[in-house]
Amino acid sequence: MWPLHSWLPDAHVEAPTAGSVILAGVLLKLGTYGFLRFNLGLFPEASHYFAPTIAFLAVVGIIYGAIVCYPQKDVKKLVAYSSVSHLGFVMLGLFALNDLGIQGAILQMINHGISTGALFLIVGMIYERRHTRALDEFGGLWAVMPLYGSLTLIVVLSSMGLPGLNGFVGEFTILLGAFGSQALGSYYYSIFAALGIILAAIYMLWMFQKMFLGAVNNEKNTLLQDLNWREIAVLVPLLILIFWIGLYPRPFFNLMSASVEQLTAALDIGTTIVLQ
Repeated sequence: MWPLHSWLPDAHVEAPTAGSVILAGVLLKLGTYGFLRFNLGLFPEASHYFAPTIAFLAVVGIIYGAIVCYPQKDVKKLVAYSSVSHLGFVMLGLFALNDLGIQGAILQMINHGISTGALFLIVGMIYERRHTRALDEFGGLWAVMPLYGSLTLIVVLSSMGLPGLNGFVGEFTILLGAFGSQALGSYYYSIFAALGIILAAIYMLWMFQKMFLGAVNNEKNTLLQDLNWREIAVLVPLLILIFWIGLYPRPFFNLMSASVEQLTAALDIGTTIVLQ
């Protein structure tokens, strides 16, 4: 969360590809899980009291993370800052303190691990070939590596929340939950958070354009090999989940609905008892 995010981009840039994938897919969720499992359940009154403040910080993180992505020259650092933005949506959904918001937040935790983890894998694959992550070193990669470009485009569209892919389902559910949240007391949180989706489209498509479109402007890129079977086998399960959650998320919502309803009921009861 902003402003406690500054360690994250440096950690991602310094970590190897596997470390970045584990950090994005697992370790970052420990923080959001802590809020979900402990803060909300153990401290219902404090959760209601601080919900607008946390939501404000989450919205700042969403917009700030997206804006800072655009001037990045290192593609891995760009993806790292996008994590700050996307996890802002998770925090906004959690502190909507209603069924829609919390279910969307839990699903977005999964989505973030899938999409951002896949992006770090994609960055790692090109780094193994070129030993650089500088955006200025690329351009026209689609002509040289068409399969790599096609799979990257799917993951980029997933990360920016295209309808039909996983990112849209989580973010849309979070925005619905925050829009109708009594704990937040205002729909402005959703309106400003929605700007983050627009900004995500800008920086993600800008990154894709810089790397893949246009003419090949660096001779070192002309001899690059497309993805091998091992790399395809790593990405395909993530792509399946991207389409599955995007097109048919019902099994995921059914799985979490009972526990989320129990949590929101406990939040309401706990607050009522304290106020009485």
